[in-house]
Amino acid sequence: MAIALRLATEADRPALTELMRRAIDALQTDFLTAEQVAASHAIMGMDPELIADGTYFVAEEDGAPLGCGGWSRRRTLFGGDHTAGRDSGLLDPAAEPARVRAMYTDPAAARRGVGRLILAAAESAAAAEGFRRGELVATLSGAPLYRACGWEVIERFEAETPGGVPVPVIRMGKALS
Repeated sequence: MAIALRLATEADRPALTELMRRAIDALQTDFLTAEQVAASHAIMGMDPELIADGTYFVAEEDGAPLGCGGWSRRRTLFGGDHTAGRDSGLLDPAAEPARVRAMYTDPAAARRGVGRLILAAAESAAAAEGFRRGELVATLSGAPLYRACGWEVIERFEAETPGGVPVPVIRMGKALS
């Protein structure tokens, strides 16, 4: 079957939240310690605002979700609805970059082009709304995909978690066309 892409709906939340949990737990183990993987759940995950804004995609095959991700016209750069420091203020497309957010692939579907498909759709949709640049915060496991798609490192930093376990991440940017 071919991979289909559509906008996520509120009804997708439970399945996507579970997909995110599996992705965080399985796809970061080659890059982070077990403690950092566990701490990642506090700074990653579902942001229902993306679904409500109509900027969040689901890639599926035969009705089963293989991945999800999207973009945002809001200031929050990364994290789920439970992550501290959120800012729902709107960005100015003429002066500020769109945010690519919450990109996850089911571990069973990794390396099948799911992330690339979702990323291209997010970039295209943000550009169609007038954004000239995009920014994202990549996990160490996700950074190779973004680099392969033309994203460049802006800075490396450690995201702080409520439990005090720092998680290394990479802020990246790209011109959108």
